[in-house]
Parts: sequence; C-alpha cells; structure tokens
Amino acid sequence: MTDHDHLIAMLNRLKLTALRDQLDSLIDEAGRRELTIREALALFCEREIARRDQRRIDMGFGLARFPFVRELAGFDFAAQPSLDKAQIREIASGRFIANGEAVLFLGPPGVGKTHLAVAIGREAIVAGYSVLFSPATTLVAQLAKAHADGRLEEKLLQYTKPKLLIVDELGYLPFEPDAAHLFFQLVSRCYEKGAMLVTSNRAVGEWGSVFGDPVVATAILDRLLHHSHVVTIRGDSYRLREKRRSGLLQKPAAAPQPTTA
Repeated sequence: MTDHDHLIAMLNRLKLTALRDQLDSLIDEAGRRELTIREALALFCEREIARRDQRRIDMGFGLARFPFVRELAGFDFAAQPSLDKAQIREIASGRFIANGEAVLFLGPPGVGKTHLAVAIGREAIVAGYSVLFSPATTLVAQLAKAHADGRLEEKLLQYTKPKLLIVDELGYLPFEPDAAHLFFQLVSRCYEKGAMLVTSNRAVGEWGSVFGDPVVATAILDRLLHHSHVVTIRGDSYRLREKRRSGLLQKPAAAPQPTTA
C-alpha cells in the first residue's frame, strides 16, 4: 500500500470525507499559499467542517418538508409597509425557538405569510435547529387518523420532536370538534417546551369559529399567546398585484364622488 493509499484509508476510517475527496487540491492549495503545517491543518479542518455543516443543512431542509424554497432576502418589505423589518429579522434570529415561544403571522391570503414562515424555518435550520413544516389541514388529518388507529401518542411525538413546528394556513377550513381537541393536545405538548410558528388568515378573535368550539379555541390561544410574537400583515395580495400588472385584473374603480347642488 502506498503512502497515499494509507492516508486515504485513515481518512475513510475517521470519516473525514471532505478531506478524502479534496486531498490533492487541498495539498496543492496549501503549497501555493506557502502555509505552515498549523495553517494547513486549520484549512483542512475548515473544509471538513464546511462539508459537514452543508450536509446537515441539506438534510434538515429535506426533513422539514417545505413546500418551496423562500429566503428572507427575497421578501419584498416595501410592498408590505405594515411589517416591521427589524421585528422580522429578530424573529429570524431564532431566539424565540431557544425560548420555546410562539410566532403568529396573521393576515389575508397572498400577503407573504407562508413566504416568511418558510424563510424563517430555513434560517432556523442553518442555525442548527430542527424544523417541521405542515399545512394545518394535513396536520389535523394525520392527527385524526393516528387517533383512529390508536397511534396518537406516536404522531404527537413526531410533530413535537422538532425544535420548531410550523403550522401553515390555519383557518382556511374550519376544524371538526374532535380535530380541535387533537390540535389542543398538540399545542399543550409544545407549550413552553418547543417553539411554534402559525400562519392564519383569521384574526385570533375569530378562532372560535375556526375550531368550532370557543372553549377549546380559548384554551389553545391561552397557551399560544402566553409567550408569543403576533405579527399582523395588512396589505394587498402579491398574486393579485402581479395579475393587475399583467392586465388580467383591473384595479377596483374609485367610488363616485357626491355632487353638490
């Protein structure tokens, strides 16, 4: 076995795959830059750590089940002047996850709630947190099925194990009474233990009709709002704005002004 083969075998045994795959180029780079042994070792370690971090991030993105890729840098804050950009960046820092708090994004359809939720979820994964994204209807349907199959505890654990659970589009469809009680159990499990981010097109005062039970809705809100950041987005739908720009939709006509005699 040559010295090179022996070195590759040791790198394999130590599972230093980035070093193994880039060995020749790293040695050449260290030579070109005339690095000392200590500096070269630091370079090799940096490349290995970078590979492992990227692998962790890619795996986290896959496990999170985001519906699409969105970044905070791509959000048009100018189009939503009701938003406090500094507040969103503070939320994106992930401090609320470390504290086991809740974030609620409230507003009409199309104002960017899901975009923000996905972007913040991706930032959380980069920062080292585990994340799971689920539409509210999917989450409730899976809880109901697990309850019917006698596997509710298993499913609750699946949803509460990640450091951040994102529940998207709560309120677009009303819950059945049994589903509301199941969602209450989920929120109770997360309370002060794990972080939640919820997007909804309904103001919290309307959640009684969403859950079909004002008492359950109050109990859910009591836990969600205790340690929370509530962000209300007021503005036009991005999708409708684009259609107006393309001429597919006309802007609402201005109301006629009253005439004076």
